[in-house]
Amino acid sequence: MKKLIAFVALAGVAGFAAAAEGNAKAAENKVAMCIGCHGIPGYKATFPEVYQVPKLGGQSAKYIENALQAYKKGERKHPSMRGIAAGLSDQDISDVAAYYAQQK
Repeated sequence: MKKLIAFVALAGVAGFAAAAEGNAKAAENKVAMCIGCHGIPGYKATFPEVYQVPKLGGQSAKYIENALQAYKKGERKHPSMRGIAAGLSDQDISDVAAYYAQQK
């Protein structure tokens, strides 16, 4: 019985970990809002101040995920990014991160 409980618990953890992985293909319909700024080489945004918009393609998926989660939680303060991240689920964030990480 203990083995069965341990197996079920382990299967649940494995299932949770798999669900958190990003799917680059699924993100193809989720990145439209990103391309307007992050898809233009050398783009500078003017709100709330003038700054160089970072290139996302080729960045580490973990970095992108952490950044989006920080915007979502309010730990990073850019108002546009905070609004965008607030509308993303954890799976959306993982998918978008996987999408940009696989680019070169």
